[in-house]
Amino acid sequence: MKRLIATFIAFTLLSASFAQESGKDKKLPGVQLKDMNGKVVNTAELAAKGPVIISFWATWCSPCKRELNTIHEVYPDWQEEFGVTLVAVSIDDEKTKNSVPVYVNGRAWEYVVLMDPNSDFRRAMGVNNVPHTFLVNKDGTIVYSHNNYAPGDEELLYQELMNLSKKQ
Repeated sequence: MKRLIATFIAFTLLSASFAQESGKDKKLPGVQLKDMNGKVVNTAELAAKGPVIISFWATWCSPCKRELNTIHEVYPDWQEEFGVTLVAVSIDDEKTKNSVPVYVNGRAWEYVVLMDPNSDFRRAMGVNNVPHTFLVNKDGTIVYSHNNYAPGDEELLYQELMNLSKKQ
């Protein structure tokens, strides 16, 4: 029984490690999405002005909202320190996408918010579950990927931003 539990724990840790590494070192795919005002944005160009954090989320996802609300508190500091932009990509579908602007405006997020109601960008990025957060360098290469959210994960993202700034 102990061996079975140890095997399960090892498998779980290996799977979590693989999930965080998947998608790394790939280029940002080009998908046409709209922002909340209906302006079309090509996702391949998101990192043109510097590093970008891309966070896939939904209004029905509590961990997603906790992550983005937590980052909201430190985002101005991150912008000043690293020149980073955060793009929150909503995967809300046709039924729930109208609640996105209400939630975003209610929280006064300063993020770029894109709508992916058909999950085109989500599929292109290999996102299975939300929240899923990526860090993309100014060349459009994905340098970090993290799935799910637990308090303190924003510190891991901050460390990745620091690592990225040292490489540039």
